[in-house]
Amino acid sequence: MESFTDWWSGLSLILKIYWALALPFTVIFVLQVILSFLGHDMVDDVPDAEVSADHGIGFQFFTLKNFIGFFTIFGWTGIAVIESGASAGVSIIVAAIAGALMMLTMAGMFYLLMKAQADGTMKIEKAVGETGEVYLTIQSKRGGLGKVQVKVMGALRTLDALTDDEADIQTGKIVRVSNIVNDNTLLVTSK
Repeated sequence: MESFTDWWSGLSLILKIYWALALPFTVIFVLQVILSFLGHDMVDDVPDAEVSADHGIGFQFFTLKNFIGFFTIFGWTGIAVIESGASAGVSIIVAAIAGALMMLTMAGMFYLLMKAQADGTMKIEKAVGETGEVYLTIQSKRGGLGKVQVKVMGALRTLDALTDDEADIQTGKIVRVSNIVNDNTLLVTSK
């Protein structure tokens, strides 16, 4: 069996470059995958700055994770293409295309995973215009809090309610949400 130095010195310059990229980036890539499955992250691609007009994470093509994936695939594809007898120029083109496809695939996967995450925060203003059922009697002219069950963002919620109606709204009556009084109280009217 030949030694590592004999093997290394027998390689062409382009193969040395491919091997120098493939091996360390593969180790980093494998560690990144293992840590991701364990719930840890070697590399955090989410920016630290909060932007008030931020609408979530968009399609991120140029991230550290994607570059690790690019150089991993670039190195191994380059080695395979050179070993199959192609020229250095062809191997660079094929390896670059394969690396770019890897980056595109990873960016697409992360984009879809981020879109699939649900916020889970109830936005009470979404209840305006919805109908619900009185759960606890609501006193007339904002005389006291009652409770209504109303569907907000696809989930049935039991929320505090007030009314400006002349008469109390009894349990079991159907009401329509007309406004939001504060962060967690609805203004309703009997239907």
